[in-house]
Amino acid sequence: MSYRLSEAARAAGHRLHVHESLGSTNTEAMERARAGETGPLWVVARRQEAGRGRRGNTWTSLPGNLAASLLWPVAGVEADRVATLGFVAGVSLAAAVADACGTVPGCDPGRGSRSIALKWPNDVLADGAKLAGILLEAEVLPGGRRAVVIGFGVNVAASPEGLAYPATSLSALGSGAGAEKVLEFLSGHVTEAARLWDGGRNFAGIRARWLARAAGLGSRIAVRTGGETLEGLFDTIDEGGRLVILAPDGTRRTVTAGEVHFGTAATAA
Repeated sequence: MSYRLSEAARAAGHRLHVHESLGSTNTEAMERARAGETGPLWVVARRQEAGRGRRGNTWTSLPGNLAASLLWPVAGVEADRVATLGFVAGVSLAAAVADACGTVPGCDPGRGSRSIALKWPNDVLADGAKLAGILLEAEVLPGGRRAVVIGFGVNVAASPEGLAYPATSLSALGSGAGAEKVLEFLSGHVTEAARLWDGGRNFAGIRARWLARAAGLGSRIAVRTGGETLEGLFDTIDEGGRLVILAPDGTRRTVTAGEVHFGTAATAA
């Protein structure tokens, strides 16, 4: 099966470059931006040899999984709103993997949809295990033009072994959808969510969708940020996408970046 974008994405001017092998789809997309490309442009690799995760971690892309990046135009977007594109990506990816389960014969759509959750800031979980991740990278190019690339890694056919956290795949959930179908779903949901986001002017609409799928909302949480661990209840995300923790003393703490742990793992963090 060939990779293709959804009809809605194509109508919105999205284009697609497919490669048999790349070191990193994010790197390729950013190189395109440096060469003058503005997007929206999807870059997909059937084999990704040097994928990156958040905070410099390696993202392992096994055969049959999806490795895709989207170069997104941000001309006219306020600088403090660019980071909220990560939440546009999150709600879109969660909807896409739920679709990939729910439309395939033999896959339980109710179970698939119920189990899909978003872990702040950029993971998609299924039954509490990591199913997919997102990496947002930005760069200021010569002349002051900004480039933003959103990387998507989805465990479609298999999940890596030997990780420090549980991981799963669409195949393990009972879906027979391939990476090509996941991309088609994803491009359609990104098109619709980006329209709602409206260049960052309506992050409130995206925020509501994100919170509706938020993992651990209202539960005990610990966030490692720098050399500090903050503990309390996961209260919400604010208008900038920052995590808000309700501390035991009743104060609210806002977190810009960190590693999240829930429940008993929060106690051990």
